[in-house]
Amino acid sequence: MGLWLAVAMFYTATGRAAVTAVPDTLQQRIAACTACHGEHGEGRVKSGFFPRLAGKPVAYLVRQMQNFQNGLRKYAPMEYTVRQLSPAYMQEIARYFAAQQVPYRRSPIPTVSATTLRRGEQLAQHGDPGRRIPACASCHGRRLTGAQPSIPGLIGLPYDYISSQLGAWRSGTRSAPAPDCMAEIAQRLRASDIDAVAAWLASRARSTDMQAEPAGSMSPPMRCGVLNPGEGGR
Repeated sequence: MGLWLAVAMFYTATGRAAVTAVPDTLQQRIAACTACHGEHGEGRVKSGFFPRLAGKPVAYLVRQMQNFQNGLRKYAPMEYTVRQLSPAYMQEIARYFAAQQVPYRRSPIPTVSATTLRRGEQLAQHGDPGRRIPACASCHGRRLTGAQPSIPGLIGLPYDYISSQLGAWRSGTRSAPAPDCMAEIAQRLRASDIDAVAAWLASRARSTDMQAEPAGSMSPPMRCGVLNPGEGGR
């Protein structure tokens, strides 16, 4: 009995030592994030469903984690990952990824017709007034690189991610605080429009300056809860 007790105590002690030896750094604590989104939040090129986090506005990244916590966005691995995160911890994670400056990498895009690309450019740059669809650039910035404090850039996102998220807004598996302007816009888009705008955005060359535009530089064309949090609830 003494020998077995000694062995048990040895393994208990070494097991505890192994646990406490894990470094308590932010990089270690966000390993669940970087496993899918890349060490610096650069995203995955081969799997467009894991988008870039690097350089996104802090407020946008925090809001997305909150939306997964609150059920406004549906994706089981993310819902599980952020379930227990405190507001302060989410801010810390968001600040880390927002500060990352890593090169953009081009992701695969499907072969589409010139007509489809022209339609995508029209929607992104000018919208479709006849169907009350505002231009992407009217909120996401003239260069489509986002706007502070909470609007993400669209240039550099993979085709698969853009099309899937527009589809998620149409189906209700992604939503935002009311009034949910993106859900309204997505409902007005045809399936062919989603294909067109996703292909055009994914095919754009990256500019030398990919920073989000300053706060107040855009005049949104419609009421939107993410821009005016006091207008509606979660």
